[in-house]
Amino acid sequence: MRDNTTDYRELFLNDVPMMDMRAPVEYSKGAFPGTVSLPLMTDLERQKVGTCYKQKGQQAAIELGHQLVSGKVKAQRVEAWAAFAKAHPEGYLYCFRGGLRSQIVQQWLKEAGIEYPRVIGGYKAMRTFLIETLDRAVAECEFVVVGGMTGTGKTEVVKALADSVDLEGHANHRGSSFGKRATGQPSQIDFENRLAIDLLKRRARGQQLFVLEDESRMIGMCSLPLSLHQGMQHFPLVWLEDSLEGRIERILKDYVIDLAAEFRAVHGDEPGFERFAERLLQSLDNIQKRLGGERYQRLRLIMQAALDEQRRRGAVELHRGWIEGLLREYYDPMYAYQRENKGTRIEFAGDAPAILDYLAQRRARR
Repeated sequence: MRDNTTDYRELFLNDVPMMDMRAPVEYSKGAFPGTVSLPLMTDLERQKVGTCYKQKGQQAAIELGHQLVSGKVKAQRVEAWAAFAKAHPEGYLYCFRGGLRSQIVQQWLKEAGIEYPRVIGGYKAMRTFLIETLDRAVAECEFVVVGGMTGTGKTEVVKALADSVDLEGHANHRGSSFGKRATGQPSQIDFENRLAIDLLKRRARGQQLFVLEDESRMIGMCSLPLSLHQGMQHFPLVWLEDSLEGRIERILKDYVIDLAAEFRAVHGDEPGFERFAERLLQSLDNIQKRLGGERYQRLRLIMQAALDEQRRRGAVELHRGWIEGLLREYYDPMYAYQRENKGTRIEFAGDAPAILDYLAQRRARR
């Protein structure tokens, strides 16, 4: 049998297959990419055992657990674990702390003729390792932030760079009030885990410079790790510029044409469009207080008319009205204020080709 492991770095660097013995409710709150949930107990069984533990102690709880997971139930679960072990002979199993649950599964697999290693310390130790990995990267590496007005194409620039980290991609959200996608966001823990593993793998390849898109603390429902958010208030900044017309066209493509197509692909043609329309209107509703009554009502009427026209004949021209209004009257004044506040950190400003060229030269000078 391969030894049990505490080499968390190698597990994540090599995407080692792992089966998670925690209950489904624990797994749904946060897990690691590529792991498979094959719990020892269901949520209800775990709840019963937990109640027994509080009332009667550990031994009684263990005995109840064995009663609940016995006979056909036990046989089915052992069969599932065995199938995973045979499919992934290089893998591991783990529970929350690497304790009783994973040891029981290990023993039952051994009785079935399969010796399979576990992760010592379990989920908790691996999670701590990833948090520390992220904090170390922020402390030890060099970061550059790409800022700019709404619609300048910051995400496009970031994605064009091999040394960038796509925060919005990890959060599955475009970062603005209108940034929700047709598919949901990961849990906070999943977001942090993905980000930490991304940084770990890049640093293992020798990367020490990272380019990030300028973000607020929240990317939709995902919150940037505190160390990274604090760092982003001080990292050097490059400022991406584009014309108002170019920005309107980019927002029209990203937030109307492409987003409508994304909703239709996920939910079907008509239901998808209705969900898209509802999402767009809700996004405007979310900033109603900040817009003020008159401006909100005016822009909402324009948006509703544009959606009606798009629904009838697929035309999107009318959307330019509310997009331009939001940029001129809401986003641009806000970003102009931010640019002034961040002025001392801005080391270069220009359009996308100029920014990409500058960052390439900056990288070559390191």
